[in-house]
This record gives sequence, structure tokens and C-alpha cells, in this order.
Amino acid sequence: MNKLGTTTIDESGDGRLELSSEAEITLGLLNAVHENSDHTQRSISKDLGIALGLANAYLKRCVKKGLIKIAQMPPNRYAYYLTPQGFAEKSRLTGEYLLQGFNLFRLARRQYEDLFLQCASHGWRRIALAGVGDVGEIAFLSCGRQSVMVLGFIDVTAETGEFLDLAVKRSPQEFDRLDAVVLTDLKNPQDTFDILRQDFPSERILISAFLNVSRHPHVIPDEGEAP
Repeated sequence: MNKLGTTTIDESGDGRLELSSEAEITLGLLNAVHENSDHTQRSISKDLGIALGLANAYLKRCVKKGLIKIAQMPPNRYAYYLTPQGFAEKSRLTGEYLLQGFNLFRLARRQYEDLFLQCASHGWRRIALAGVGDVGEIAFLSCGRQSVMVLGFIDVTAETGEFLDLAVKRSPQEFDRLDAVVLTDLKNPQDTFDILRQDFPSERILISAFLNVSRHPHVIPDEGEAP
């Protein structure tokens, strides 16, 4: 466990953040709802390691802010869902914490080395990185130990150009014989993934755990009454 500002990153697990501040509790709550819509307030409080009353207060706050919606499920149960605003806030908070300290490099490098190893094991040699910036550079530095070739970068919001002396393109289709895409966008990873999956097989888009991206479409049922 290593401190990242007031946040702790579990480097022996999946890179989740421990909670010690208001923003961290909010992030933990959004992550919990993202991973399991069937959470109860009691199970959320247990997962986050906070009092039941505190979990209830933060849940109501997130609902009021439009980050979470609640749907009533028979019999007398409630399901919690992230709204698009909730997904955006989760991504923003995750990126904010990761950029506060020096552990981003170590955490990202290890996870991207694992992703490139997965690519090699599947025979996916021709790779593009989706997202320019610090994480993209770390990922590029991490590919040297594996028998993969980074053809360039994808930036769905930018003009074409270069980054780290490699081509930057707007779409996977602009690369010749591309085997897989590795997501490296820290600012808006969920939006980038949702765009990429529209014209590239989602099973060939590899994602680091610390980016907290959902592979499932954002389907929000009709709003129910809060418990």
C-alpha cells in the first residue's frame, strides 16, 4: 500500500483507492455502484469501511447531484445506477487522485506491462494506444519487454499529428492491420472507450483497471423513489 496524497493505492490488487476524504468517499461510492447495481446501503457501507449513516448521507447527496439514480425493484428492493454525469465524475476524480503523486508511473507501468503481455499471448502484435499524455507515454515505455509494436496513438478529439514521434490518428480504422487498442486516456477514458467500441471490436480494446471504465452500455431504468 502506497500513499498518493491522502489516497492509498493497493498495488497488490486492482489499483483501487482507499477512502479518507469527502471526495474519496464519493469516488468509492461511485465505483461501488458502477460495479454492482444491486448494492444495498449496508453493503456499500461495508465495502467502503464507513458507517451506515454516512453511506446513506453520501448516497442521497449523489442522487441530489444527479450522479446516481435509484430504481425500485420488486419485491421492496432498490437498484442504484450511475448516470452519464456520474460516470464523468468518477473518471474525473480517479484522474485527479492519480495525478497527485508519484505512484501513477509505477501503477500504470505494471498494469500496462500486463496488458501488453495479454496482447502477445493472443497474437495481437500491432497495437495502437488510445489517448495521448502522461499515461500514453508510460504505456509506450512499458511495451519494450513484450513482442508487440505500437503503431501510433488514437485521439478521438484531436487533429492528426504526432506524439512521441508516432502518428496520432482519430480512429482505429486509420491504422493498417491493427490487432488491438490499449486505452491510455486518463482525462475521459469512459467517453473514449464508448467511441472506440462503435467501430472496433470491444474485446480487442484493453483497459487498465485503474481507469475504472465500464464495458457495459449505460442503461438507466426509470427513476424510482429513494428509500
